[in-house]
Amino acid sequence: MKEYLKNDSEHINHILDLIKAQGVEYLTTLSERPTSVNNNPVSDKIELPESGFGAEETLRIFNQRFEPIMVGSSGPRYLGFVTGGTTPASIAGDWLATIYDQNTQSTTGQGDISANIEIETINILLDLLGLPKSFLGGFVTGATMSNFTCMAVARQWLGKEQGRDIAKDGISQTIKVLTGTPHSSSIKSLSLLGIGSSNIIKVKTAGEDREAISIQDLEEQITKLNGEPFLLISSGGTVNTVDFDDFKEISRLKEKYKFWWHIDAAFGGFAACSDQYKHLVSGWENADSITVDCHKWLNVPYESAVFLVKEQYKILQVETFQNSNAPYLGDPLENFGYLNFLPENSRRLKALPAWFSLMAYGRKGYQEIIDRNISLAKQFGQMLAETNDFKLLAPVRLNTVCFTLKDEAQQDKVHGFLETLNGTGKVFMTPTFYHQQKGIRAAFVNWQTTEKDIELIFEVMKRIAAEFV
Repeated sequence: MKEYLKNDSEHINHILDLIKAQGVEYLTTLSERPTSVNNNPVSDKIELPESGFGAEETLRIFNQRFEPIMVGSSGPRYLGFVTGGTTPASIAGDWLATIYDQNTQSTTGQGDISANIEIETINILLDLLGLPKSFLGGFVTGATMSNFTCMAVARQWLGKEQGRDIAKDGISQTIKVLTGTPHSSSIKSLSLLGIGSSNIIKVKTAGEDREAISIQDLEEQITKLNGEPFLLISSGGTVNTVDFDDFKEISRLKEKYKFWWHIDAAFGGFAACSDQYKHLVSGWENADSITVDCHKWLNVPYESAVFLVKEQYKILQVETFQNSNAPYLGDPLENFGYLNFLPENSRRLKALPAWFSLMAYGRKGYQEIIDRNISLAKQFGQMLAETNDFKLLAPVRLNTVCFTLKDEAQQDKVHGFLETLNGTGKVFMTPTFYHQQKGIRAAFVNWQTTEKDIELIFEVMKRIAAEFV
């Protein structure tokens, strides 16, 4: 092992050249790479080597065993799970984040102060999204941890409203959570925080074809609480149909009632980049906390999500996440450290890929990506609506198309159709269930997707649909 380590260190340039060549080949052929695998070729087990193989031989073993199961999930026809691609600049930033290997926590001192990069990236992102600088933010792994971080501060707020310090004393009373169509990551966060998903008070939706909250029912549910503080989880783009809650009306309610307002805008928040669709997030600046995923529509590598919490709650946030049992003295922003503002004690420099991409392509670059994806989703939805094989389950509101087989008698064939479609390796979509119907969801979030891609996808779909008649 010692000799291999020394040899790899002396030949790091050669090793990185090999990785670069392989990476470039993957990226330049991404549109042809299969979007799925039909079987798992990794059958034999391998034992831990006694003395190791060295980096170059390990690369060969990886290419033999695992490279064939790497699908083109960052490619233009991977439309499943709202999976974004990776811009060239974000890849450069991600490589450098690995090379510099900082544990991003502090902004001052003699050691690692790479948190300055993260704070700058948050400010640039706030500018892109049209949000005020009154939000304090940071990077975590994904929507689950972002929702978790925001809801943890919300939990502490609610406790203080009731004269309790939940971070110290734990939950001793039921916490009421109002929501309409929450994402599963929000529900998981409630479970992790000890709030419990069964304490959700479900608010009616605005209509049969809507996933957004009914403002009338929301206010009725609020009045039933008789002034008791509660948490509201609203949607900045639901997962199935990208429906948005009415942030202007919720802002009005917030002036009348006492509650913590959280917005899950994991990918829908990027509607703010589009002149045509930014009205969908009008009023979201009045929320107490917001979740945004960068590894979706910002098109940076996994794991990259941002929590945004109003700076006025900085003491509550520190009380929740401080890395000490002693009470925090003074202003936590004067001696800032992410160690006291979020769950993880150890973090890589997640902000750097986002910083690179934002600086490389700017406001106009992201506006173009967002508008093009929305246009492609609308076009794809129109193509489906005009056939005899498919029907839309909901209007195409932004960048996601929710559809099913047109003939209701074929509902039992939807899963088989999708499995066959994904099995072609030409496209990947995900199953869903909407209004008691089995459906399919296609999410357009990749910067590389073009009109030619949706034409290819549509032709493959029509051919398979003919086989299912």
